[in-house]
Amino acid sequence: MTNYRRDLTPGACWFFTLALANRKSSLLIEHIEALRTAFRKVQRRHPWRVDAIVILPNHLHALCTLPAGDADYALRWRQIKGQFSRTIPQGEPVSLSRHLKNERGIWQRRYWEHRIRDANDLARHLDYIHFNPCKHGLVTRAADWPWSSFHHYVRLGLLPADWAGGTAAPARHP
Repeated sequence: MTNYRRDLTPGACWFFTLALANRKSSLLIEHIEALRTAFRKVQRRHPWRVDAIVILPNHLHALCTLPAGDADYALRWRQIKGQFSRTIPQGEPVSLSRHLKNERGIWQRRYWEHRIRDANDLARHLDYIHFNPCKHGLVTRAADWPWSSFHHYVRLGLLPADWAGGTAAPARHP
Protein backbone atom coordinates (compact mmCIF):
# COMPACT_ATOMS: atom_id res chain seq x y z
CA MET A 1 0.00 0.00 0.00
CA THR A 2 1.23 3.48 -0.82
CA ASN A 3 2.32 5.47 2.20
CA TYR A 4 1.21 9.06 1.64
CA ARG A 5 3.14 11.72 3.49
CA ARG A 6 0.74 14.17 5.03
CA ASP A 7 1.56 17.45 6.71
CA LEU A 8 0.40 17.16 10.31
CA THR A 9 0.95 20.67 11.66
CA PRO A 10 -1.15 20.96 14.84
CA GLY A 11 -3.71 23.76 14.97
CA ALA A 12 -3.30 24.64 11.30
CA CYS A 13 -5.90 25.74 8.76
CA TRP A 14 -6.41 23.27 5.90
CA PHE A 15 -8.08 23.19 2.50
CA PHE A 16 -9.70 19.83 1.71
CA THR A 17 -11.33 18.21 -1.28
CA LEU A 18 -13.34 15.02 -0.80
CA ALA A 19 -15.07 13.27 -3.70
CA LEU A 20 -17.57 10.51 -4.19
CA ALA A 21 -16.38 7.34 -5.90
CA ASN A 22 -19.01 7.79 -8.58
CA ARG A 23 -18.29 11.23 -10.01
CA LYS A 24 -21.66 11.18 -11.81
CA SER A 25 -23.52 10.85 -8.52
CA SER A 26 -25.34 13.67 -6.76
CA LEU A 27 -25.62 11.95 -3.36
CA LEU A 28 -24.14 14.87 -1.45
CA ILE A 29 -26.92 17.29 -2.32
CA GLU A 30 -29.61 14.60 -2.48
CA HIS A 31 -28.75 13.73 1.13
CA ILE A 32 -27.58 17.14 2.35
CA GLU A 33 -29.28 16.75 5.74
CA ALA A 34 -27.47 13.45 6.34
CA LEU A 35 -24.18 15.17 5.51
CA ARG A 36 -24.97 18.08 7.85
CA THR A 37 -25.87 15.62 10.61
CA ALA A 38 -22.59 13.76 10.09
CA PHE A 39 -20.65 17.02 10.39
CA ARG A 40 -22.53 18.00 13.57
CA LYS A 41 -22.01 14.60 15.24
CA VAL A 42 -18.29 14.56 14.52
CA GLN A 43 -17.96 18.23 15.49
CA ARG A 44 -19.37 17.47 18.96
CA ARG A 45 -16.81 14.71 19.58
CA HIS A 46 -13.86 16.26 17.74
CA PRO A 47 -14.26 20.04 17.46
CA TRP A 48 -12.74 22.03 14.65
CA ARG A 49 -13.73 25.22 12.92
CA VAL A 50 -15.19 24.99 9.43
CA ASP A 51 -14.12 28.35 8.01
CA ALA A 52 -15.65 27.87 4.56
CA ILE A 53 -17.34 25.05 2.70
CA VAL A 54 -19.13 24.24 -0.52
CA ILE A 55 -21.07 21.05 -1.14
CA LEU A 56 -21.44 20.06 -4.78
CA PRO A 57 -23.32 17.03 -6.10
CA ASN A 58 -20.29 14.72 -6.12
CA HIS A 59 -17.58 16.45 -4.07
CA LEU A 60 -16.98 19.05 -1.43
CA HIS A 61 -14.32 21.62 -0.61
CA ALA A 62 -13.73 22.88 2.90
CA LEU A 63 -11.39 25.17 4.80
CA CYS A 64 -11.05 23.92 8.36
CA THR A 65 -8.94 24.99 11.33
CA LEU A 66 -7.93 22.43 13.93
CA PRO A 67 -7.63 23.24 17.62
CA ALA A 68 -4.18 24.08 18.99
CA GLY A 69 -2.18 20.91 19.51
CA ASP A 70 -4.47 18.82 17.28
CA ALA A 71 -3.49 17.58 13.83
CA ASP A 72 -5.93 14.68 13.39
CA TYR A 73 -8.04 15.83 10.47
CA ALA A 74 -7.98 12.26 9.13
CA LEU A 75 -10.04 11.06 12.10
CA ARG A 76 -12.66 13.73 11.46
CA TRP A 77 -12.99 13.00 7.75
CA ARG A 78 -13.08 9.24 8.33
CA GLN A 79 -15.92 9.69 10.82
CA ILE A 80 -17.84 12.18 8.66
CA LYS A 81 -17.59 9.87 5.66
CA GLY A 82 -18.62 6.87 7.76
CA GLN A 83 -21.56 8.64 9.42
CA PHE A 84 -22.82 9.84 6.05
CA SER A 85 -22.36 6.45 4.38
CA ARG A 86 -24.33 4.62 7.06
CA THR A 87 -27.41 6.73 6.20
CA ILE A 88 -27.32 5.94 2.47
CA PRO A 89 -29.13 2.81 1.27
CA GLN A 90 -26.74 0.15 0.00
CA GLY A 91 -26.63 -0.68 -3.68
CA GLU A 92 -23.60 1.13 -5.08
CA PRO A 93 -21.02 -0.92 -7.00
CA VAL A 94 -18.23 -2.17 -4.73
CA SER A 95 -14.82 -3.35 -5.90
CA LEU A 96 -13.46 -6.69 -4.71
CA SER A 97 -10.88 -4.97 -2.49
CA ARG A 98 -13.59 -2.87 -0.83
CA HIS A 99 -15.82 -5.93 -0.47
CA LEU A 100 -13.02 -7.86 1.25
CA LYS A 101 -12.55 -4.95 3.68
CA ASN A 102 -16.31 -4.63 4.23
CA GLU A 103 -16.22 -1.07 2.84
CA ARG A 104 -18.92 0.84 1.02
CA GLY A 105 -18.25 2.28 -2.42
CA ILE A 106 -19.61 5.77 -1.78
CA TRP A 107 -16.47 7.86 -1.22
CA GLN A 108 -13.12 7.88 -2.91
CA ARG A 109 -10.68 6.48 -0.39
CA ARG A 110 -8.26 9.37 -0.60
CA TYR A 111 -8.80 13.08 -0.31
CA TRP A 112 -6.77 16.17 -1.04
CA GLU A 113 -5.44 18.35 1.74
CA HIS A 114 -3.35 21.49 1.62
CA ARG A 115 -2.14 23.41 4.65
CA ILE A 116 -2.87 27.12 4.31
CA ARG A 117 0.44 28.98 4.38
CA ASP A 118 -0.49 32.66 4.68
CA ALA A 119 -3.25 35.25 4.19
CA ASN A 120 -2.87 35.24 0.39
CA ASP A 121 -3.16 31.44 0.29
CA LEU A 122 -6.25 31.66 2.50
CA ALA A 123 -7.87 34.29 0.25
CA ARG A 124 -7.20 32.21 -2.89
CA HIS A 125 -8.76 29.10 -1.36
CA LEU A 126 -11.78 31.01 -0.03
CA ASP A 127 -12.37 32.35 -3.54
CA TYR A 128 -11.92 28.88 -5.00
CA ILE A 129 -14.50 27.40 -2.63
CA HIS A 130 -17.09 30.11 -3.20
CA PHE A 131 -16.61 30.22 -6.98
CA ASN A 132 -16.62 26.44 -7.44
CA PRO A 133 -20.34 26.02 -8.27
CA CYS A 134 -19.87 28.61 -11.04
CA LYS A 135 -16.70 26.89 -12.26
CA HIS A 136 -18.62 23.63 -12.63
CA GLY A 137 -21.48 25.33 -14.48
CA LEU A 138 -24.03 24.61 -11.76
CA VAL A 139 -24.95 28.30 -11.43
CA THR A 140 -23.83 31.56 -13.02
CA ARG A 141 -23.76 33.48 -9.72
CA ALA A 142 -22.21 32.29 -6.46
CA ALA A 143 -25.29 33.60 -4.62
CA ASP A 144 -27.48 31.09 -6.45
CA TRP A 145 -25.79 27.99 -4.99
CA PRO A 146 -27.50 27.15 -1.69
CA TRP A 147 -24.89 24.75 -0.24
CA SER A 148 -22.04 27.18 0.29
CA SER A 149 -20.60 29.26 3.09
CA PHE A 150 -20.73 32.14 0.59
CA HIS A 151 -24.06 33.17 2.15
CA HIS A 152 -22.48 33.33 5.62
CA TYR A 153 -19.69 35.56 4.28
CA VAL A 154 -22.31 37.87 2.75
CA ARG A 155 -24.23 38.07 6.07
CA LEU A 156 -20.98 38.97 7.85
CA GLY A 157 -20.32 41.71 5.29
CA LEU A 158 -17.11 40.03 4.09
CA LEU A 159 -18.39 39.55 0.53
CA PRO A 160 -20.93 41.53 -1.47
CA ALA A 161 -24.05 39.62 -2.49
CA ASP A 162 -23.19 40.12 -6.17
CA TRP A 163 -19.65 38.72 -5.82
CA ALA A 164 -19.00 36.31 -8.69
CA GLY A 165 -22.15 37.53 -10.37
CA GLY A 166 -21.12 36.43 -13.86
CA THR A 167 -19.19 33.58 -15.39
CA ALA A 168 -15.73 35.14 -15.10
CA ALA A 169 -13.55 34.37 -12.09
CA PRO A 170 -14.14 36.99 -9.40
CA ALA A 171 -11.71 39.52 -8.05
CA ARG A 172 -10.39 38.69 -4.58
CA HIS A 173 -12.33 39.94 -1.61
CA PRO A 174 -10.58 42.02 1.05
